Amino acid sequence: MLKSHYHEGLVEAGCDEAGRGCLAGSVYAAAVILPPDYENATLNDSKQLTEKQRYALREVVMRDAVAWAVGVVTPEEIDKINILNASILAMHRALDQLAVRPEAIIVDGNRFKPYHDLPWATIVKGDGKYLSIAAASILAKTFRDDYMSNLAEEFPQYGWSGNKGYPTRKHREAIRIHGITPYHRRSFNLLGDQQLMIDFGE
Repeated sequence: MLKSHYHEGLVEAGCDEAGRGCLAGSVYAAAVILPPDYENATLNDSKQLTEKQRYALREVVMRDAVAWAVGVVTPEEIDKINILNASILAMHRALDQLAVRPEAIIVDGNRFKPYHDLPWATIVKGDGKYLSIAAASILAKTFRDDYMSNLAEEFPQYGWSGNKGYPTRKHREAIRIHGITPYHRRSFNLLGDQQLMIDFGE
């Protein structure tokens, strides 16, 4: 069973991101505040769940949360500020949108930047330890998957409905054949051979 809170007695938001390692598409992050002493035995790191379980739990999280929000940072912004800064910015944008102001923040991973004056903690593998981070991982992952599935209708040749923009062999082969789209991250090693797409051209 995952823990309900890290900071005792404070209104705590859990944050996580999705899409950091992708070659294409925005990076998404979610912030979730769950009720005090919340319990849900099925809530877990989104990577440990099936797609069906993730979408079912998304509905549960949206229903049960005190507040939740999703933040997005575009490929253009990622190329300007790098993916680490973009992931943190996406979390900040999610926190900005919360209908209830948190008193503390916990974040999956080991990197974060202060958000206003709130106390915060980074927790490695936090999405498998704390309910609010697990809930955020599910929202970030499912909302980003929906976004990539929509982009796949516009550019079906890259297999985004399946790979969601991650660097699969099919995705890289499609880049080699068809070039890049406006959704590709030009600062990434898109072909997997140390050649940046900026040199590869349009």
